[in-house]
Amino acid sequence: MTYIWTPPRDLVQQANVTHFMESQKIESYQDLVRRSASDIKWFWGNVPEWLELEWFAEPRDVYDSSRGVEWTKWYIGGKINVSYNVLDRIVKRGLGDKVAMTWIGEDSKVVRLTYNEMLDYVNRFSNLLVDLGVGKGDVVAIYAPIMPESAIAMLASMRVGAIAAPIFSGYAPEAVAERLRLGEAKVLVTVDGYYRKGKVVQLKPSADEAVRLSGLKPKVIVIRRLNIEVPINEERDLIFDREVQSKRPTFEPAETEAEDPAILMFTSGTTGKPKGAVISHAGMLLQPTKEHYFNLDIKPGWEGYNDVLWWITDLGWMMGPWMVVGSQSLGASHLSIEGALDYPARDRVWDIIEKFKVTHLGFAATAGRLLKSLGKDAYENHDLSSIRAFGNTGEPIDEDTWMWVVRDLGEERRPMINLSGGTEIMGCFLLPSPVVPLKPTTLWGPGLGMDVDVFDDNGTPVRGKPGYLVAKKPAPSMTRGLWKDPERYIETYWSRFPGVWYHGDYALIDEDGFWYILGRADDVIKVAGKRLGPAEVETIVNSYPKVAESACIGYPHPVKGEVVVCFAIPKPGQVLDDVDLSNIRRLVAEKLGKPFEPEAVVPVKDLPRTRSGKIMRRIVRDAAVDKQVEQSSVIDNPESINYVKEAAATLKRLMK
Repeated sequence: MTYIWTPPRDLVQQANVTHFMESQKIESYQDLVRRSASDIKWFWGNVPEWLELEWFAEPRDVYDSSRGVEWTKWYIGGKINVSYNVLDRIVKRGLGDKVAMTWIGEDSKVVRLTYNEMLDYVNRFSNLLVDLGVGKGDVVAIYAPIMPESAIAMLASMRVGAIAAPIFSGYAPEAVAERLRLGEAKVLVTVDGYYRKGKVVQLKPSADEAVRLSGLKPKVIVIRRLNIEVPINEERDLIFDREVQSKRPTFEPAETEAEDPAILMFTSGTTGKPKGAVISHAGMLLQPTKEHYFNLDIKPGWEGYNDVLWWITDLGWMMGPWMVVGSQSLGASHLSIEGALDYPARDRVWDIIEKFKVTHLGFAATAGRLLKSLGKDAYENHDLSSIRAFGNTGEPIDEDTWMWVVRDLGEERRPMINLSGGTEIMGCFLLPSPVVPLKPTTLWGPGLGMDVDVFDDNGTPVRGKPGYLVAKKPAPSMTRGLWKDPERYIETYWSRFPGVWYHGDYALIDEDGFWYILGRADDVIKVAGKRLGPAEVETIVNSYPKVAESACIGYPHPVKGEVVVCFAIPKPGQVLDDVDLSNIRRLVAEKLGKPFEPEAVVPVKDLPRTRSGKIMRRIVRDAAVDKQVEQSSVIDNPESINYVKEAAATLKRLMK
């Protein structure tokens, strides 16, 4: 019998969404989701008021699709600013002395900024940007981890009407240069360096090289995190603290149009140059705030709560800006750390949760597996009672890890808010709320105001078998085209099913109506004419007692066309021998059927992953077939590519 998590009665009674439904006389969460998707004008027209956001000028209409659904405009005539709503508005509500952000260095340094302090810094930085000639529509690139100064730079950019462009701090200079060049960045904010596992990572030299390769001449603002000796160009470079302290502490936020771009985030395409997702002020504000309030159940600070959200991420990934804006627009707090989760101690995460009273913890599934692998003794002596909800995104979570989070960590009293969306919508298509029952690994169903479905190849809705995740109606946070590339925008999202957004995820709605993400559509394995999501296989492989993690891919076969092969990382101290590998293959066959039995399972020391822990299956596949590995700059552990190649040599011998 399938396990189903049922929310405790007190959780349901106290949930934000329960109080909201009572006020609107809506019977159930399912009814709310259905109404919000069927009547998007009602939902999106009222949600700014429900979330108590503030306009400089009220919109005269909710949306306009006269140019076609692909180019829908939202909140016609409305003026709103992200920075104002997550700072000034919160201070006006009497929360100026409340902590907005906590940052913890690997060396145990702690910085806590109140709303008053953050507003002061953002105002000063806004004046600096204006003095540097930054105006409406200019791009301010931020190449630094998530830390107080980088969050300040992002909010200040939005405040002046410019466009913040966070860039993943793990990118190599070539990747950064490409993003600077595409955005024509006028300013680049970076950091001298940071700590990771006790080592100093110098970022300023990489930033210098990126500027050189870009051919641009932006001003470079340097955050002095470590005060180490790094190259400083006296004519071009400015020191963050020195410049900010010299500026005025007041700045009136720009009265930006609802449709004005707030943030530019480049997301890697399967091939070719990065895609520039352009998110408007309205979209950047509404989607994260809606999800934090209704789905994560983050309580507003003005109601006397002190919720603290810690999503393990980087500012250059969507979840970084999503966390900052969503939590602060509710007058809550967010927390971030420097360095690794298990350094300098295995219990670092649990110690931080206990000390800083974290209420919401989010991660990628790989990070969840890492925390699980550290053992029960790492957390059993820590008080985790402050936690009210867990979250997962970035990749499908396996059942074993989901059950560990819900049963062991959550004691079956805390929900797993498993969510999925993308950079291109600055939020989620699918996610549960705390008031609904959950099956292991499910995302439950559509987010509020998101009219989504699962289509087959012919564009027909399917149930009980995998298909493609699509959105049948627009939403305010959808990217406004792609940065200077409208043709690619239409080709990528709107050409497969005309008039319908194709997201590129492989999804399933089961017989009970629970939704699942099976992986990216371009990761799908085709076996004997049938499609198989790699996450389905990996969940089974990862359940084997000796396996820590795995990546399963489609591998070319001279006779069968494509077969399933799996790369499995043994748990610490374990060895996967021939008997184990045969048992794993047999286990997959028992669970999925003989046609889907992996052709081979091979041990591997490690797998390519991003800084947030997400395993990059495409890079695994490219390395395994000796294809040129592209976009290696996203990989946090580049040595893993050679591990995959070594394992692939064994694989080739097995396949002969």
